[in-house]
Amino acid sequence: MTRASKRKSDNQTSSPIKTARVDSVRSASSRAGKKVDERIDELYTKYANQSSCVIYPEGVEALCSDLKVDCTDVRILMLAWKMDAQKQGYFTQDEWRRGLKALKVDTLTKLKKSLPELEKEAMKSENFVSFYRYAFRYCLTEDNKKCLDIETTCVLLQLVLGVQYQAQVDSFITFLKSQSEYKVINMDQWTNFFRFCQEISFPDLNNYDSDEAWPLILDNYVDWTKRQDNVATA
Repeated sequence: MTRASKRKSDNQTSSPIKTARVDSVRSASSRAGKKVDERIDELYTKYANQSSCVIYPEGVEALCSDLKVDCTDVRILMLAWKMDAQKQGYFTQDEWRRGLKALKVDTLTKLKKSLPELEKEAMKSENFVSFYRYAFRYCLTEDNKKCLDIETTCVLLQLVLGVQYQAQVDSFITFLKSQSEYKVINMDQWTNFFRFCQEISFPDLNNYDSDEAWPLILDNYVDWTKRQDNVATA
């Protein structure tokens, strides 16, 4: 047999072996993936309502209790963001699967351990705007609702922005609670307050220009702040 024909014969022999190995790896990976899916679904069943197969607020409370975190902990909101949950206080099975797979967790212990990393991820500059906007939408408790009432806005601002911009948040909340013109906050006002925190020097507000494209509520807030300062220094 010539060398060329021998090499050809060897390749023909090894090819089925390589194919068998690849098929074996794929099969093992598929079985492992199914087991992960099963554990994710088993955990979901623990908290879901048996009749509707949806996790209701009571189930979310039970989950928080098992995770040893408060229901108002910002990381629960971040978990909802990771799931892209559409209704406040409710998780569907598809949302649950999406979130836990993204976090690469399939048990309660792993989920609890993932929360610090989830918080870091949400707080990254490239992710935070998405999370911040999601938080507003998530708290719109009624279909077709586009605004949040002032009380909810104040609570949510403290939750999602308080750590980064405590002074600005405290001041703006005081303004919101002291005025009577605005009963609700819309998405544009919500997102522009975050831009305000990022761009405007505080507490002097020296670089704020009302001629720029700021919502009127922020013009009013700045005027109110300056009046408060004048009273304090009088």
